[in-house]
Amino acid sequence: MAIGLSLHIGLNQVDPAAYDGWSGELNACEQDATDMASLADSAGFDVTDPLITSEATSEAVVFALEAAAGRLAGGDILFLTYSGHGGQVPDLNHDETGDRLDETWVLYDRQLVDDELFELFGKFAKGVRIWMLSDSCHSGTVARRLPELLSARELDRRFHTEDPDEVGRRIRAMPQTVQSTVYRRDREMYDRIQKARTAKDLARIEASVLEISGCQDNQTSADGIVNGLFTGTLLEVWRGGAFPGSYRGLHREIVKRMPPDQTPHLFLAGAPNPAFARQRPFTI
Repeated sequence: MAIGLSLHIGLNQVDPAAYDGWSGELNACEQDATDMASLADSAGFDVTDPLITSEATSEAVVFALEAAAGRLAGGDILFLTYSGHGGQVPDLNHDETGDRLDETWVLYDRQLVDDELFELFGKFAKGVRIWMLSDSCHSGTVARRLPELLSARELDRRFHTEDPDEVGRRIRAMPQTVQSTVYRRDREMYDRIQKARTAKDLARIEASVLEISGCQDNQTSADGIVNGLFTGTLLEVWRGGAFPGSYRGLHREIVKRMPPDQTPHLFLAGAPNPAFARQRPFTI
């Protein structure tokens, strides 16, 4: 019988000492992680204790993923969720063909570069399915201009406020100024992380990865009062398990309910497994 493991990460703030005094306070990320853990538990997954805020360090996340890789075999599934700020660092190993920036998860003590995440996925056995949700965003430039681009009504709908300063605090992206300062200060570490990983190495993933992210790379994800907008919409579509469709169908229904400036993205990586996206979500 297949095994299902789940790991859920949610940060309502980060360590200011690691991010040049920026604490990155958010409202709903811890609740996102808790709700995803409850959903996974009801679906029969073996749920790892959620990594919440100060517990969500780079060491803890890496350890949890390596432990999952050691347990899962072909046919098993990992359900992985992240809720928090996204960031970017310059791409040094040329695995990003578009904006030449590597995306990051902004963990409590440092950023986890997407290269590191995919290297961890490479430790999973052939035939493992990895189902990942990331409720974060990466474009600090778009985040800064968002209050200018949206009407007061749309700002209130997405962020429950029309105050541009408050909107800025409710966008799940590390501010551009903080990204630049932190990268300059910790450049040696982030450059070393990327130089240790080549595009060829990152292609050696024998597991099948299916990710739905909260928005496109050039968009932003909205925080909320209870849940992030993406996570809350997913829960609304799922309806406690009443949703009858596939992963692709789930993605389509979420997109229909989201505002046009936040479009969740479905991404496939690793070993091709066309049947995976057609399966029922949260099924072991």
